[in-house]
Amino acid sequence: MPQDEAVIGCTGKLLVGTRGPAGPGEVLVRVRGGSETFLAWSEDPLPLGAAVLVIESRGCREVGVIEWVDPLDALGENSAGAG
Repeated sequence: MPQDEAVIGCTGKLLVGTRGPAGPGEVLVRVRGGSETFLAWSEDPLPLGAAVLVIESRGCREVGVIEWVDPLDALGENSAGAG
């Protein structure tokens, strides 16, 4: 199966939550100037709507993901709450 290296390091949002080793979810990833969907696998279950980071390509239209917190979003939340 061909690997899709371009997607590694991209972020996305889960359209269907993952079930850890029990099964994949579906993720919408911002890649190549647009958005594409992939089957998403994770070590632990992740909920619908979770922000994720693609850490590996598993072949044709399948990726490994981890939960992702955008550091810029986190900075915005911290500065908004400090005052």
